[in-house]
Amino acid sequence: MAGHFESVDGGGAAIALDEVEVSILRSLAVQLLELIGPGAEPAGGAAPEGMEGFEGLEDVAWPFADGPSEPPADPALARLFPDAYGPGPDAGEAKPDELEEARAASSEFRRYTENDLRARKREDGLAMVRALDGLTPGDRGAVLTLTADDSRQWLGALNDLRLAIGTRLDVSDEDGGEMYTLPDSDPRKPMVMAYLWLGGLQETLVETLMD
Repeated sequence: MAGHFESVDGGGAAIALDEVEVSILRSLAVQLLELIGPGAEPAGGAAPEGMEGFEGLEDVAWPFADGPSEPPADPALARLFPDAYGPGPDAGEAKPDELEEARAASSEFRRYTENDLRARKREDGLAMVRALDGLTPGDRGAVLTLTADDSRQWLGALNDLRLAIGTRLDVSDEDGGEMYTLPDSDPRKPMVMAYLWLGGLQETLVETLMD
């Protein structure tokens, strides 16, 4: 179980985490929540334990509130909230009117869906923080046990973390081999190691959901 998720009875998953791993995961999850932000809806209620200063993160999207119509300027956020429509990589040289039509369709789609998507991503990140805060790692670490529903939220949070980190690192499909051989002096090394580790967690968690 050490280092990867394994299936448990009832459709959930479990993993052994040491104190350092718990701290890293929680720190990354909180940074993800800060990146996603509280959204435009009214905040209400107290922040969950350990999340003081992030009041409103636990709220769902306000009903019928219009979301933004333009993609985020931050590349990592744009990766988390991409345009829904576009010419696609195999479309060749798109015509201006086709690009404009795709932009208009994406804008309208974003306006009515981004608040809900942002709220779901916040809930996934908060689910990770709450689960980690419920652990009391000792000298030999602690075992985190997730239900099937918890696993799906963790899978969403892990995916969002990898997308955000991969964007910050400017990772491409062709960079896979090079990431494993970065020298310790490379300032990207800690985040690359986190990116690869999260990928392993994500892969094994997917396997438990398919069992």
